[in-house]
Amino acid sequence: MTPKKGGTLNTILTPEPPVLVLGVNNQGPTQLAASKLYQGLLQYSFKLEPLPQLAKSWTLSDDKKTYTFKLQENVKFHDGHPMTADDVIFSIMKYHTELSPRAKPIFANIESATAPDPLTVVLTLKRPFEPFLLMFDATASAIVPKHIYDGTEYRTNPANQKPIGTGPFQFVEWQRGNFIRMKRFADYWGKDQPYLDEIIYRIIPDSQSRALALQTGQVQLTQANDIEPFDVPRFKAMPNLEVQLIGWEYSSQLAWIEINHRVKPLGDVRVRQAINMAIDRNFIRDRLWFGIGKQATGPICSTTKFYDPAVAKLSGYNPKAAMALLDAAGLKPDAKGIRFTIKHMPLPYGEVWTRFSEYFRTSLRQIGIEVVLETVDAGAWARRIGDWDYETSVNFLSQFGDPTLGVERSYVSTNIKKVTFTNTGGYANPKVDELFTTARDADDPKVRQEAFSAVQKILCEEVPQIWFLELAWPTIHDKKLHNVIKTATGPNSSFDNVFLS
Repeated sequence: MTPKKGGTLNTILTPEPPVLVLGVNNQGPTQLAASKLYQGLLQYSFKLEPLPQLAKSWTLSDDKKTYTFKLQENVKFHDGHPMTADDVIFSIMKYHTELSPRAKPIFANIESATAPDPLTVVLTLKRPFEPFLLMFDATASAIVPKHIYDGTEYRTNPANQKPIGTGPFQFVEWQRGNFIRMKRFADYWGKDQPYLDEIIYRIIPDSQSRALALQTGQVQLTQANDIEPFDVPRFKAMPNLEVQLIGWEYSSQLAWIEINHRVKPLGDVRVRQAINMAIDRNFIRDRLWFGIGKQATGPICSTTKFYDPAVAKLSGYNPKAAMALLDAAGLKPDAKGIRFTIKHMPLPYGEVWTRFSEYFRTSLRQIGIEVVLETVDAGAWARRIGDWDYETSVNFLSQFGDPTLGVERSYVSTNIKKVTFTNTGGYANPKVDELFTTARDADDPKVRQEAFSAVQKILCEEVPQIWFLELAWPTIHDKKLHNVIKTATGPNSSFDNVFLS
């Protein structure tokens, strides 16, 4: 179908993000909306093959250390300033290296970053790094304006209140608790794009109201957390709607019970093993997520490179064995049957996550662990996780196609930091550190596989976090909305080619 210009896309954002600047905040809702405002050098096919975005082409030297990117011509930021190689180098070498726990160790391997001309970027690595090209999506390293951010405190820069990127849509207004509105960027570099006049992200906290908005056509698109799993079957049956589960291949998100190892007795491996055996992953997938997603078998998703099903095996549901482990740890029940009490902070991303935390409380009560729920909003959740101010919670992180990019950060001791989405749990094992380093530095896929297999075996035994579900997010949209899911980033794409018929 020939794309048609015009129209407003009404959609939903759940929960409301704290800010819309990628890098300053990388929570899921921020990525969904801000990926329309910002772009990266590359995007990715469903098979995670690199595709052009702000880089129109690239080459790799014979020694596999030097990447040369040729940039698109006539790219402008939303304030009218031209985007050049200097902006790209600043974004990679300073902005994201400082802000991103994921980018910092990867970009630390860059020996030099030069701009032979305004439309050429040359990145030379200290050593070859196989998954390097997977680091250039907007959600990993969005290109930001050097003239706005250089020399400032990135997190408190006043420009964060009115984001300025190169994306097809330009920020217009944000009425907190109500909506975020973006309009077509008239000077967008893509020929005749974008097609939509504007995108409005509506903030609708109540899950029933979100479902009603989709059912009645008030919104034409929902994604990620917007629609609760129990509502998906009825939307699949509606003839005017399409339900898609593809478009998350780049993320491959894994959900787990977040454990703070500093809180006694959670640092005891026997306690974590007992918690692991107290939850029923079949029940979680089938009764809470209504069959959407796959049971987790370890720290690496089955869709991520180097997953090893031979060693990625967790102890199954077995409350009796769990209680025996707690007994062996000296944690006997008192007269009320309580061995110890922990606090648990539910993930504030929708009803299914609340239901999961209630299920977690019930499951642990059966083995003598009392769970006290502490409800917070999304901003407070992120702050408290980053400050280590929690005992247990729920989290899910993206794996980005390679364990070095999306898995390592949660388990190596060098990444124990007071920053959200690092190793905030405080888990440390020198052997795990060594294996992740071997996998990071090796250029031979066989060597990397051996190291990652060994890592999976150790982590499945020590369960530093309690993995429970490989997530599959439904994207539901009106059939009059076209080109929604065209890459491995799905609804996190720029939407420059999305149109309404």
